[in-house]
Amino acid sequence: MRVRAWMQPLPETATPDMPVAEAYRLMRRGGFRHLPVVDGERLVGIVSDRDLPRARPEVAAPDSAAAGDQTMARLVVRDVMSREVTTVDPDRPVEEAARLMLDLRIGSLPVVEEGRLVGILTETDLLRAWVGG
Repeated sequence: MRVRAWMQPLPETATPDMPVAEAYRLMRRGGFRHLPVVDGERLVGIVSDRDLPRARPEVAAPDSAAAGDQTMARLVVRDVMSREVTTVDPDRPVEEAARLMLDLRIGSLPVVEEGRLVGILTETDLLRAWVGG
């Protein structure tokens, strides 16, 4: 089995300048936890549902929740995204992609072909592959 057979093609994406609040609304509305960040067709990062809580202590004033909320309103995706992104080729065996995700303890792999984002493979996709559905 190849990654291509189980990936989600043409995933929703964010741009580096997208407000964080908009990216998270998009993730909640779509029911997914990972959002590739692209500049044109080039993958430049990824944001997950865990990036916002991790960013909040860095930007919020420790004695003022209101100040933190105001700062969060100004954050854009580039402020919280992971820039080091492990990717996978669509023709790689799905078992290798699963091992990579397990070894790196990550929940998704953007699928890149000839420098372009063409899909995303998630833990859920791997479970579907495993149970054959």
